[in-house]
Amino acid sequence: MSYKFIQEFKIQAVQKALNQRGHVNLKEMAIALNVGYSTLQKWIKLAKDNQLDALPSGNDMKNEKRPQDWSPEARLNAIIACAALGDEGINQYCRAQGIYPHHVQQWKQDITQVAVTTTHTTKTQETKCLKNEIKQLQKELNRKDKALAETAALWALKKKADAIWGSREDD
Repeated sequence: MSYKFIQEFKIQAVQKALNQRGHVNLKEMAIALNVGYSTLQKWIKLAKDNQLDALPSGNDMKNEKRPQDWSPEARLNAIIACAALGDEGINQYCRAQGIYPHHVQQWKQDITQVAVTTTHTTKTQETKCLKNEIKQLQKELNRKDKALAETAALWALKKKADAIWGSREDD
């Protein structure tokens, strides 16, 4: 059974495939779109060679930068640019950049998670250092307590010995 897909569907399928996140592979994408894997590959190849008909003018798939190809710095700049914008402004910005608003949201969540994890790790390391310092101070305090107790015991024995036999100065 052979299906004839409309051009708009092909373009949307190619754009969706090129904008996929790293955890979705092309075979899964083809199954979700109810398209053959080789057919989707062929459409992507045609789009990259600018041979897929009815592409919007100026849309060069070969030079298009996928969201997962953005550098961390570019992602941060996109998050900052979208921070002051409303929903409509974010949508316009994302269309101009060739991404979707959910990409910006995901990048923001990723950065927040890294910051929380880093803060947690730093606090954990700080806590560990403080516990080690407390342990060392406790050891030192115990050693000094024992030395003080020994000195007090020796001093008490000396007083008793002096009381029994007299001090050496009496001779």
